[in-house]
Amino acid sequence: MELISEGAEAKIYATALLGEDAVVKRRLPKSYRVRQLDDALRRQRTKTEARALALASLAGVKTPVLLLVDDFDIYMGRLRGTNLNKMLERGISAGRLETILFDIGAYAGRMHSAGIAHGDYTPANIMVCDSIAYVIDFGLSSTMSSVEEMALDLLLMKRSLSSAEFSSFMAGYRKAYNASNRTEGRLNAIERRGRYQTRTLATT
Repeated sequence: MELISEGAEAKIYATALLGEDAVVKRRLPKSYRVRQLDDALRRQRTKTEARALALASLAGVKTPVLLLVDDFDIYMGRLRGTNLNKMLERGISAGRLETILFDIGAYAGRMHSAGIAHGDYTPANIMVCDSIAYVIDFGLSSTMSSVEEMALDLLLMKRSLSSAEFSSFMAGYRKAYNASNRTEGRLNAIERRGRYQTRTLATT
């Protein structure tokens, strides 16, 4: 297997499964935790991530194909494309970007309709392959999400986009999620809390 990415919680390797290109996400053991606790946590987080990935796909979200789940490993079909974050840095035509943003807004709406909060919904976790956007990395996801968790998905994306870009994203979100007013209301409340905390710290 070839290491292609490494984070705090896991390593991602390029591999093959039944003759098909695949990647495997392997959760790493933490030496500072008791072995039994560490194993239990890694198993649970692997199971939660795989479940969120599968449920998102069933809800109509473009995701990597889930192939196999082991104790600490998730095998997925390999996506060959470009990270949206890199596309934004390099430049992308306005029309193409608007379509992608509308689509990933709709994906957020579909996930939230299914009770899923991604947990790290930013352009860095969107892969674009042949002009089709895919959502990746459900490592921080929740499948029994609160309105607060869903609103944080919106907040993370809002902080990563310009105002016009976020408007395109929200157009897709509103079309896909009938209860979008609830999460938008909570998003506004979270932002007000943040502004209040900033003002309070500035005056102390």
